[in-house]
Amino acid sequence: MARRPEHTAPPEIFYNEDEAKKYSQNTRIIEIQEEMSERAYELLIMPEDQPALILDIGCGSGLSGSVLEENGHQWIGIDISQAMLDIACEREVEGDLILGDIGEGMPFKAGTFDGAISISAIQWLCNADKKHHVPQRRLYQFFTTLYACLTRNARAVFQFYPENAEQIEMITNQALRSGFYGGVVVDYPNSTKAKKYFLVLMTGGVQQLPAGLGTEESSEQIPYSKKREMAKNARGKDMKGSKQWIMHKKERRRQQGNDTRADSKYTARKRSGRF
Repeated sequence: MARRPEHTAPPEIFYNEDEAKKYSQNTRIIEIQEEMSERAYELLIMPEDQPALILDIGCGSGLSGSVLEENGHQWIGIDISQAMLDIACEREVEGDLILGDIGEGMPFKAGTFDGAISISAIQWLCNADKKHHVPQRRLYQFFTTLYACLTRNARAVFQFYPENAEQIEMITNQALRSGFYGGVVVDYPNSTKAKKYFLVLMTGGVQQLPAGLGTEESSEQIPYSKKREMAKNARGKDMKGSKQWIMHKKERRRQQGNDTRADSKYTARKRSGRF
């Protein structure tokens, strides 16, 4: 059995330049990250046609942030790996990026964000990579400061890879101690390969958790990954990654008053190390 990444090295070391490159070159990794980000966004249940500010926790190379962009939202990402953030900068993502250790807490003002997502990040907090690290304390510090910087009707959705039932319980207990309501949603619980865990947290009181995918499937249901693709095609949006799509993104950044690279003959040109 392969070693879990969090047992190999601390995240700021494991996600070095070589590992970070995989998130811009390996099509399988890109596909998986985007699918999980789509699902996490779906579980946020954001109001339609209402742009929001969303926090991307463990944002990495910005793949999850790109999903938020496509849905019309602004985002801020935080990650402990400088190499991963460098890849995000190379990709010219629209979100603002912060280098930081989420176990030390969220450095944002109260009520800043309308929601939060996280892909494959919080299980790292269950490790004690330094002598002074106590997983329960780091999880509590993270969740209490996250709760504070969310609005009072917000959701936070975390896709994660739990090592065992005890780890799920530890993460969930610290989240609930911090003021959140919610629990774990499991997609495809009867599949070894397709099973995915999502911690869905709410600040606005007790609400019913969404149903996991694959629990009551029928032939009439459309997989979530296809729904947005069909909707985007129906709205006549440009294909992701095309020159028209990139030019549209850059023009939107200019209208928002953000710094944007000038157009050139190299704009949207395919090159090695990019996608």
